[in-house]
Amino acid sequence: MTDWDIKKLRILRTLADQGTVTATAEALHLTPSAVSQQLTNLARQLGVPLLEAQGRRVRLTDAAHLVLRHTEAVFAQLERADAELTGYLAGEAGEVRIGAFSTAVPALVVPAVAALRLSHPGIDVRVRETEAAESYELLSAGAVDLALSLAAHAPGARDARFTRVTLLEDPLDVALPPGHALTDAPQVRLADLSAERWIYGGSGPWSEITRAACEAAGFVPEQAHSASGWTAILAMVEAGMGVALVPRMVSARASRVAVRALPHDRPTRHVIAALRRGTEATPAVSRVLTALQTTATARP
Repeated sequence: MTDWDIKKLRILRTLADQGTVTATAEALHLTPSAVSQQLTNLARQLGVPLLEAQGRRVRLTDAAHLVLRHTEAVFAQLERADAELTGYLAGEAGEVRIGAFSTAVPALVVPAVAALRLSHPGIDVRVRETEAAESYELLSAGAVDLALSLAAHAPGARDARFTRVTLLEDPLDVALPPGHALTDAPQVRLADLSAERWIYGGSGPWSEITRAACEAAGFVPEQAHSASGWTAILAMVEAGMGVALVPRMVSARASRVAVRALPHDRPTRHVIAALRRGTEATPAVSRVLTALQTTATARP
């Protein structure tokens, strides 16, 4: 029977995630030569080539991808074993690390943590504000236990590394300058704003979300100003510089602009939590996930 080396398999999986030996070495706090040597030894142990040269880089062979398919199941089972041991040894105490995008921190994470401090004071939650791409790198590397992001920018449901849990549908409202003609209209549609000057990010998820919502309503928004932070966007709307789509998690705290719902268009973004497959059985992680789901359900 083949002698499987968990440490070397973890290096191979990290190389598949990171793409280069150098990035793999940095992620695992090893030297590139140590990574190469470990993978060479693994290939010798398994009796199959795992890497092949591709210019100045390397690529995984078909045999490596076959090994990785089984490796994910192995690591998921090891995560479950760790979870059961944690539950046995520590009960409901322990540390849970969350990586979350900026608007989710005050709207979801902070209320969930506040509730947990009352119900399960032994659980220590550490919060890290992250971009979506960074949060999944951290999750894959084991630096965080839960990652909150928009569904559109999360790994696919077929990704064997992660379990995805939908937390909420976050409606998008439109922020209008004070005194705007549609402030007191009986109903507002996105199409009513086709001639307006729009404020949204120059790139990234919010640019895509704004463009997609407006295009679904039959027009391409004229981008007058670009900003990625909600403080800047709402300040420009308040100054009459344009209008903006704003997620309900943000618009609930916008007091100096006119915020109108869009019940006809119903633009929505989906917020999910992801965790490494197998860790959902960890008592502390399960408690934190439940608290996040409860907070999301309680939102108006």
